[in-house]
Amino acid sequence: MTLITDPLFYALAIPAVIALGLSKGGFAGAGQMATPLLALVMPPLEAAAIFLPIMIIQDLNALWVYRKEWNGRILAIMLPGAVLGVAAAGLLASYISDAAVRAFVGFITIAFVIYSVIGAARLAREIKPAGISAGLFWGAFSGFTSTICQAGGPPYQMYVITQNLPKMVFVGTTAIFLAAVNGMKVVPYLALGQFSTKGMGTSLALLPLALAANQLGFWLVRRTPQETFYKIVLAVMFLISLALLYSGVGELLRG
Repeated sequence: MTLITDPLFYALAIPAVIALGLSKGGFAGAGQMATPLLALVMPPLEAAAIFLPIMIIQDLNALWVYRKEWNGRILAIMLPGAVLGVAAAGLLASYISDAAVRAFVGFITIAFVIYSVIGAARLAREIKPAGISAGLFWGAFSGFTSTICQAGGPPYQMYVITQNLPKMVFVGTTAIFLAAVNGMKVVPYLALGQFSTKGMGTSLALLPLALAANQLGFWLVRRTPQETFYKIVLAVMFLISLALLYSGVGELLRG
């Protein structure tokens, strides 16, 4: 089995996979740091493709755990939008340089951190009915950003957090939506030639760690106050994003 052998890759991939596993276990948002971490050492789309098989298997696990706790109306509104977003990203991705994607990942992640610190509490107080046009828009934006840089969580949350769902219904609905989006992404990633033998072998090697972190997430989400955990994750994400933004914008200006 062919694997990536760069030690720096694994130094970044291991914490990224753990964060991804915790996110799929219910700590929504923790996985947002995964692709930015690997984007420090490889093209962002290649990093996203390495994570996708891991995420799909984790999704199956999460779907079983949360199969009874989800909101059907939100999914019916957002998933058609997600189809459009994934398709648009697949058509545009080949025309976007690695530097531009790196800058985009950095910008989106910084926006997510700012939103998490400032906007989430305010949005949670602004309870609104699940409007169709807004749901289609945020679903499409989520599908687009998820395909480009595995950052579909923030747009999804911008819409769903205003519905004031019970905690476990929120987690279950999130698991189903992101599982569907990840399944959609297989087609554009194949078309773009992002799945390589070395990448798939590396995904397989990282899978046991990801599944172990996944189970830890299922256990922790029901027992652990999440505030301190999120503060640490957000601080790390912010620093990584600054580095990506600096690198991407600098390369674009030089280019």
